[in-house]
Amino acid sequence: MANSSGLNTTGILSRVTVAAITAALVATTTSAFAADQPKAAERATAAPSASAFNTSAAADAPINALYGVDGGGYLYAYAPNGEGGLDSRTSNGYGWNYAKHMTQADHDADGSSDGIWSINNGSLVHLPWGENPVTIGGGWGIYNKVTSAGNLAGAGADDLLARDTSGRLYLYLGYGNGKLTSRKLVGSGWGQYNQITGKGDLTGDGKADIVARDGSGNLYLYKGTGSSTAPFAGRVKIGSGWNMFNNLVSVGDIDFDGITDLIARDTAGALYLYKGTGNASGVFKPKVKIGTSGWNTYRQLF
Repeated sequence: MANSSGLNTTGILSRVTVAAITAALVATTTSAFAADQPKAAERATAAPSASAFNTSAAADAPINALYGVDGGGYLYAYAPNGEGGLDSRTSNGYGWNYAKHMTQADHDADGSSDGIWSINNGSLVHLPWGENPVTIGGGWGIYNKVTSAGNLAGAGADDLLARDTSGRLYLYLGYGNGKLTSRKLVGSGWGQYNQITGKGDLTGDGKADIVARDGSGNLYLYKGTGSSTAPFAGRVKIGSGWNMFNNLVSVGDIDFDGITDLIARDTAGALYLYKGTGNASGVFKPKVKIGTSGWNTYRQLF
């Protein structure tokens, strides 16, 4: 069983109900956009809103629960506990056995996610919290990495990044309702990275950034530009030795200081928090353990 931070578990979840609302399984073959878009079927759940966390940090960085899907397809949520850690887990649904590349999305720029984008059997579906899944289209089996790093193009809604098996990275702009524009090529050579994540501004310039880890364990920062045609500046190496981790994920601000943070899981199943600094010259503070063991029970964290 996965452990929580071991910190005070009477914090956020005592003020916020993380509802467990599951929607009916839906399947469709309708494609809403281009031929490389998808169709899907999954179960949706509800999530806490950032405003309910009773903090002004939501205005500066996203605040979301950390979600995990275990091998049995059960979905669990860990809300920030207000002390730099995570509260006890809450069950948030089931039936996610075959879901891949799950990622949260904020469509109205209120600082908290409004649902999930997920891929199942090559199809993309949008799952608004507590509502029925909505199919976006088919053909997403060409991608081996799909994630939302936040609002990359400045339009207000979260966008989606997708990398194909040839290492090409594409940007899909969000309309604010779960639907997406046609893809835009961001660049090639992204196959060298085994981890790509981000959820908001890491450098204090108000633009969403991402980090990427290569096969040698080097971690790179890609500063966001706010441009839909060239969303990232050139990479900057910000660390080495990151191969001790088998999962890197960002869901936004965990310690309520208004700065996006990074969560890392090591190969033994322990969980660490790298608090963001908001400074490009030193992006993260030293790691702090927030979960002692058991986190390897989750095949996905998002």
